[in-house]
Amino acid sequence: MEGRYLEKEIAYTGRELRSHWAYERFDLMGDSLVAFVGPCDVPLDRMADLEDVKARAPIRSDRMLHLIAEHFGADLETSILRQRLLVCLAAEQINGRLGQIRIARRGDDLFDGEAKLSVSIAVATPVSTMVHLGLNVTRAGAPVRVVGLEDLGVDPRWLGEEIMRHYLEELAGVARARCKVRGVP
Repeated sequence: MEGRYLEKEIAYTGRELRSHWAYERFDLMGDSLVAFVGPCDVPLDRMADLEDVKARAPIRSDRMLHLIAEHFGADLETSILRQRLLVCLAAEQINGRLGQIRIARRGDDLFDGEAKLSVSIAVATPVSTMVHLGLNVTRAGAPVRVVGLEDLGVDPRWLGEEIMRHYLEELAGVARARCKVRGVP
């Protein structure tokens, strides 16, 4: 699996959750994880989370750190577990940087008290599964009460690179663990 932090600002619209997006845009073939900063504006007609669609709750933010993972050969349940791993790694890195446990995970989202820090989704495409994790950099433009990485004093580039590094290490460790165990009769 290859990971890359993208220097260029990219707007996240929900259209990025399509198979081979990282390959088409950045020549990352196969399992990949990309991170970038940019605005987020996902209208209801592009949202994958039907609960949010039914609640008429579009996703917006003027500036977010986005991480998009694509996995080939994984089912949706496995990708939901990977989504939660990604979210846990984000919380671990932020809390470690703050020197205290301030960010809490509830399901697949992160909160600082009642202020929401993240959005995330795992989806299946015709040939792969994908995960998006977005972390507010700023509070501006969000339709709900949020906290941003700026409020926490956390640099989005540092965080994106750390989450990617730890995610790739975790998945490599899982692959090694799967191969080192002998069968039990």
